[in-house]
Amino acid sequence: MWLELGRVSNLPTVWSNVLAGGVLAGAGGAALWHTPALWTSLLALTLFYLGGMYLNDACDAEIDARERADRPIPRGDVDRLTVTLLGTAMLASGSGLLFLSHPPAGITGLALVVAILGYDWWHKRIGWSPLLMGACRLLTYLTAALMVADTLDAAVVWGAVGLACHVIGLTYAARQEAYDRLGAAWPLAVLAVPVALMLAAMLTGPEPSLLALILWLGYLVWGARCLLWLSRRAAGDVPRAVVGLIAAISLYDATLMAAMGASGMALLGALSFAATLALQRVTSGT
Repeated sequence: MWLELGRVSNLPTVWSNVLAGGVLAGAGGAALWHTPALWTSLLALTLFYLGGMYLNDACDAEIDARERADRPIPRGDVDRLTVTLLGTAMLASGSGLLFLSHPPAGITGLALVVAILGYDWWHKRIGWSPLLMGACRLLTYLTAALMVADTLDAAVVWGAVGLACHVIGLTYAARQEAYDRLGAAWPLAVLAVPVALMLAAMLTGPEPSLLALILWLGYLVWGARCLLWLSRRAAGDVPRAVVGLIAAISLYDATLMAAMGASGMALLGALSFAATLALQRVTSGT
């Protein structure tokens, strides 16, 4: 029940975000492992993710009672107040860790908390809520980067923009999941942005990377498969596509890390992609 509330199957994508943010900020793969800030980032941003997911269910309790009665709160497995208190405690703990470790990261972490709360409260009430979810992942990159660097360079910013665009596209698709159909397809055009930015990263990276090319092609093939599912060929295709696009976040991270020459970290990103898909079979991430 607690794993279901936290949608833990998607956690590997958060961890690959943290690794990518650190690598794009200039921290070499080997050095990053020995940086205490990495482990603080992983813990803090895990708490942010779990806290945000708990509060998402708390905010959606009334709607879920009508539309998704199989969620833990409508089922009666746990009460709304308990979930709210736990989610709030996790966000507060994550913020405290960041501020104690590196105040600039604490500031972006605070902005991330605002984006999380905004999405949780408004995502069923406003049409542009995918932008808030995109901001959440963008700020995850920036926060992870500021834990290992004092400033944000262009690689981090553009990488974060590409990640945000990927998440905006998949969040738009996820809004249709309850109805197992996709409305207008044109908002999915935003998914072209990360494709272009990954290509730019490969062309401007420190040296040509065959691994980056393979991962980029893998992202393209997997993304095309998900878009085919979104064309609504059969029942269950939209949820399947959403899950696939969530997992592809880690392929995006892996491609950028490979383009920066961090092959070991890139392989961990690819492993995160596989882990997300595997965990989705254990507990739903949507």
